[in-house]
Amino acid sequence: MYPQGVGVQRFTMSDDEFMAYLDASKITGEVATPRENNLSHVQGFIDGNEHLGFGVKWTRSWTYDDVFEVMTRRVGIVDDPQYRTGQDTISARLCVEALRRYARIFGAAVREKKSLLFATGHPAGLFPIYAQMAYAARSRGAQVLSIREGERFLDGDLRQIFDVVVFEQYGGLQHTHFPGPMSLALSQLSERSVVPDLVIADHGLAGFAASAGIDTIGIADCNDPGLFVSAEQGHILEVVPMDDNVTPHLYTPVIEFILTEAGLI
Repeated sequence: MYPQGVGVQRFTMSDDEFMAYLDASKITGEVATPRENNLSHVQGFIDGNEHLGFGVKWTRSWTYDDVFEVMTRRVGIVDDPQYRTGQDTISARLCVEALRRYARIFGAAVREKKSLLFATGHPAGLFPIYAQMAYAARSRGAQVLSIREGERFLDGDLRQIFDVVVFEQYGGLQHTHFPGPMSLALSQLSERSVVPDLVIADHGLAGFAASAGIDTIGIADCNDPGLFVSAEQGHILEVVPMDDNVTPHLYTPVIEFILTEAGLI
């Protein structure tokens, strides 16, 4: 993956070409997540599993069938409830439509010089997207917020690398669904009387911020029902359905699409 700001080119694919690329790279289409995992995560969300709740505060009751319907409509998983095993899907069309809205929200925030907070619970996959977005935002005069590194969470701590908040544990950057890192980051900022104008994140870091009433945009995989429920409740402004852990270089066209649609390249 190229360093910040290096090698980023203006996006030139048509929507059809982009959707074909997303399917070919397994960012959408028949993705790596099996159907069994998707369905178990829907049930886990309903059951209140902390790992799957993503810090999302419910504003209504949710049933398994309710959440399943949201996932078919917002993500494009297979809509047959009797389909229980095998590969599941993410719609490239839904991904591109959401990604365009996501980019335009981001672009407007940058042009208005708003304060932005970037964070990820998937540093092995999504980190380069946020790092490039943060670089573009900062270089155009938006306020990219910094946190105090080293605050403890579980038996790890918070780090901020290339302006992106991440969770470190045992010497490595960790995949986490928990909302705790975002809760700590926002608490730190509140000590300085700062509230982000826009949070750009995923997993529980996005879900917690959105439920706290902060404008938030996010990315979520087909086994992450929490953020799509947040969107259905009108909390998170936009959530993009796509595989969140392909090898980072495959996200290069996604980065270029975002920055081009945002009017930043």
